[in-house]
Amino acid sequence: MLNGFFVFWERVMGEFDSATLAVRAGIHRSQFNEHCEPLFLTSSFVFENAAQAEARFAGSEDGQVYSRYTNPTVSAFEERLAALEGAECCVAFASGMAAIMGCAMGLLRAGDHIVASRSLFGASVQLLENQLSKFGIRTTFVSGVEPAQWAAAMEPTTRLVFLETPSNPLTQIYDIAALARVAHAGGAWLAVDNCFCSPILQRPMALGADIVIHSATKYLDGQGRVLGGAVLGKRELIHKPLTTFLRNAGPTLSPFNAWLILKGLETLKIRMHAQSEAALDLAQWLEAHPAVGRVRYPGLLSHPQHELALRQQKSGGAIVSFEVRGGRPAAWHVVDSTRLISITANLGDTKSTITHPASTTHLRITPEARAEAGVTDGLIRLAVGLEAVEDIRSDLDRGLSSLGSLAVAA
Repeated sequence: MLNGFFVFWERVMGEFDSATLAVRAGIHRSQFNEHCEPLFLTSSFVFENAAQAEARFAGSEDGQVYSRYTNPTVSAFEERLAALEGAECCVAFASGMAAIMGCAMGLLRAGDHIVASRSLFGASVQLLENQLSKFGIRTTFVSGVEPAQWAAAMEPTTRLVFLETPSNPLTQIYDIAALARVAHAGGAWLAVDNCFCSPILQRPMALGADIVIHSATKYLDGQGRVLGGAVLGKRELIHKPLTTFLRNAGPTLSPFNAWLILKGLETLKIRMHAQSEAALDLAQWLEAHPAVGRVRYPGLLSHPQHELALRQQKSGGAIVSFEVRGGRPAAWHVVDSTRLISITANLGDTKSTITHPASTTHLRITPEARAEAGVTDGLIRLAVGLEAVEDIRSDLDRGLSSLGSLAVAA
């Protein structure tokens, strides 16, 4: 079914815009000819005969076997996301972290080496540094964005180069094309976490990346409802090793979650553009606020990699990070003064969210690693939703404009 889809996609679907693919790709109607994608809540599938059962289990015949690793609803999500990313294959997982783990366990072995950005989501750092090391997979973290720094970290056993761009939470931008050349020169694959941009704003494989990873929990779902993850790339690279890991280890995306994410994808383009536009407006306002020391947003001229962001991305995205003067007490005051914005570590929601990374998403990494990554005590991450920009601005200004009284009280 997947191969047949891509024959069709190359012939017809490739002519369509991403908005159309987000609505139409991956649809395989059942005998009932339903209009909305069906939800298949079943653990197993019935075979026509014993010979077909053997063929399905052996992999010599395509088709559904067991929902731990094959399910029509999950397949529909995989096909739709693959169409959006321009990838040959997609393997879905139970969460974004499960997707990163599946990528590593499916493609690497003991003795292999990873080169990764120091500016990663906190749980990603923990996975690479503390979990994979138990299995003999070492990671060297690179603090800078210059390709030469990454080239210097490469070793003969390096098999994977891993990064987020824009990064979490500092929105650092990495040159995907340049780092693909570094990885390939060393015989490694380049994997890009595309969570912040989604395929609407950035397509890493078109820039030379071998693997794209998503936390579908974020913008792909878009409404903070369910967990999900995905790994995409060439079929010969990821399909067999990652499906084998999924089949044996079981970090499975549920059909219900896949169905909700499918529906989220239908509005992905509209949401990403609207939220990015609002984020730029707020970033410009924050940059002029006297209580803010620095704003980190790729759409601003002041961003160190602004020109690179313009080349790689269609907009600056919907994440704005900013540092308030006064460190942790000031940052907590701003967070606690909000009445509209949700205080939660999730992002990519239609509802704006705010968090203090140093005490939440990056709490479990060492203070030294946080400092090296630039996660200061005064840093706040804002994920801009779909509320009126004026209301979000007023909610932030309540805390920012009262920081002077906080200093007097202290």
